[in-house]
Amino acid sequence: MSEAKIRIRDNGPFLVEGPVTLEDAEGNTYTIDKPAIALCRCGQSANRPFCDGAHKGCGFESNERA
Repeated sequence: MSEAKIRIRDNGPFLVEGPVTLEDAEGNTYTIDKPAIALCRCGQSANRPFCDGAHKGCGFESNERA
């Protein structure tokens, strides 16, 4: 099985690549059938937890390093 890779994009979302299962706070699981998903970090996306590009217009800034 391939491993998932998570990249932190400066001033943008977490980019998750590879096979993943997303689980919400209630334990509901969603299998993602895409090669990559972008998860919102700015909190302004209308499609949370997924990124819709709202970080570009809300002044979100982050350049964290692991």
